Amino acid sequence: MLAYVTLGTNDLNRAAAFYDELLAIINAKRTMEVPDQFIAWGNSEHGVGLGITYPFNKERATVGNGVMVALHASTREQVDALHAKALQLGGTCEGVPGQRFDGFYAAYFRDLDGNKLNACYLGA
Repeated sequence: MLAYVTLGTNDLNRAAAFYDELLAIINAKRTMEVPDQFIAWGNSEHGVGLGITYPFNKERATVGNGVMVALHASTREQVDALHAKALQLGGTCEGVPGQRFDGFYAAYFRDLDGNKLNACYLGA
């Protein structure tokens, strides 16, 4: 279904440092990079990825109201670790880790540019 998702940033280097550390928890690495413009991470060069970019129109990056990107975690502990790391790196809490409903354990946070993300584990 999805090939990739991009989020806008106003400081590529700052955002890259945030996502390098955060996404390492789920074994994602940089898979594509256009210097001073765009960086993408993924678990393979052919799977779904997450990218950060300066907006194409050269305007300031802003947060999409109602937009959220979910990061797949392999365990509940990984959800907890992603949330904790995001906050440690300067992100903000949008919902502590916990069971949301049967089979869905999640935590919510915003990155340094205010983009909303979710770390979730789907399973019993």
